Amino acid sequence: MEEKFYTIDQIAEKLGMHHKTIRKFITEGKLRANKVGKQWRISGQDLSIFMENNNVNVSNKNEVENEKIEFSTDEVEIKSRINKINVSTVIDINEVSMEEYMRISNTLIAIMNSKDSKMSSSTINIKHYPQERNLKVMLWGDMEFTKEMLDLISILTQSDNM
Repeated sequence: MEEKFYTIDQIAEKLGMHHKTIRKFITEGKLRANKVGKQWRISGQDLSIFMENNNVNVSNKNEVENEKIEFSTDEVEIKSRINKINVSTVIDINEVSMEEYMRISNTLIAIMNSKDSKMSSSTINIKHYPQERNLKVMLWGDMEFTKEMLDLISILTQSDNM
């Protein structure tokens, strides 16, 4: 029987997760994957092992193509997940000049590089599109981190500052 391989995007869609979450599982060693060129490939067997280890129930584990996936947690996992809510968000800021981009990105990166423990398990990505005068800020972290960063971005982008 030929082994089926999946891309990160396919796994993310099947599990109802963001592709960055799947990448994080791979980086943390929770989901085994192989690099093929510049992309990751996950075997059906490795996906099944991951789903079993993370209490993901699938109606037919041999056929991952048209399954219904349900996440279940037992009492032990619920206790270990208290305060473990992570949020991913994309902030789209329009009419951003190069100077504004530099000011905003330098401030956000300085905050991320601080020794604050809230920043240790958080991620920020910043992308400026100069021709469109658009700035995208992508955040990944707990709710407190996300709230603080959104508040800071709000202050940095008030019309008085720009």
